[in-house]
Amino acid sequence: MMKTIEIQVPDCVDIDNKELKTFMAAKLYEAAKLTLAQAAEMSGYSISDFMNLLFKYNVSIANYPASDLESDVSNAEKSIR
Repeated sequence: MMKTIEIQVPDCVDIDNKELKTFMAAKLYEAAKLTLAQAAEMSGYSISDFMNLLFKYNVSIANYPASDLESDVSNAEKSIR
C-alpha cells in the first residue's frame, strides 16, 4: 500500500514527477527506509531497471552498513579458525 504526499517544488527546479519519485525512492533506499523492491515499485521501475538507475543518484546497490560488514568479516574469520 502506498500513501500520497503532496510537495511543492520551486519552478526553477527542472524535474518532472517521475524523476522526483525516482530520486526520493533512491534516497529512501539509501537511508534503509525502503527495500529495493519497495523503492523500485515507488519509482515505477522494475527492480533491475531501478538498480541500474541508482548510480545516477550516487546510491550503492549494496546498501550494507560498514559496521555490519566489519562484524560479518570478523565472524567469518573466527569461524574458519
